[in-house]
Amino acid sequence: MRARVLFFGILKDAVGRSSEEAEFPPGSSLRYVLDSYAQRYPRVKDIASSVLVARNQSFSDLSAGVEEGDEIALLPPVSGGAFAPARIAEDGSYYELTRRPIDVRTVAARLMTGAEGAVVTFEGTARNNTAGRPTRFLDYESYEPMALKLMARIGQEVAAGREIGRLAIVHRLGRLLIGETSVAIVVTAPHRRPAFEAALDAIDRLKKTVPIWKKEHFADGEIWAEGEWDYDAAR
Repeated sequence: MRARVLFFGILKDAVGRSSEEAEFPPGSSLRYVLDSYAQRYPRVKDIASSVLVARNQSFSDLSAGVEEGDEIALLPPVSGGAFAPARIAEDGSYYELTRRPIDVRTVAARLMTGAEGAVVTFEGTARNNTAGRPTRFLDYESYEPMALKLMARIGQEVAAGREIGRLAIVHRLGRLLIGETSVAIVVTAPHRRPAFEAALDAIDRLKKTVPIWKKEHFADGEIWAEGEWDYDAAR
């Protein structure tokens, strides 16, 4: 039984490639897939307990079976192509992955209808150090189709029960220099409090549920930033 397996972040480094076509015995489960790589690669084994698995771009329990032609992604804990996928919701909210600098004013302008009394923006930026260790630049990568789906889901969940207008989540991929914006959250609303609450909720959810990874480059080496999954949200 043949399936395509994708590797991200530290797992990509561990196996030495970003994807492969692999054969698995009939009746194999996702746990079998993960265990097979853990047995072959010590670095995979070291973090296997914190790896989540997606089957065909959706989180899946390890007990789920593998079928012919599946796309299986092994996803290490999230840390907080030359195309820019985007998704626009029916209410005008906007979600995007881009390899270009993020222009927050432009993002905010596309959300506004004239009915808003507040526009709240949050920008996450590349800082120049980690625990005092000077950082030269950052590289971001993502499981892009799945990331966009989850960004849109976060927007829907954040808006539910709150009096807001529209919401945008834009995340930068590729190489970022110090001071550049890595992620922007923009929320419009009639009043400021729900806009602030929605922006904070959105960035907190994004950091723990969306498959985006960050590699930090220093003068004396590089490392994938440590992170954590929100396992309850993934389930």
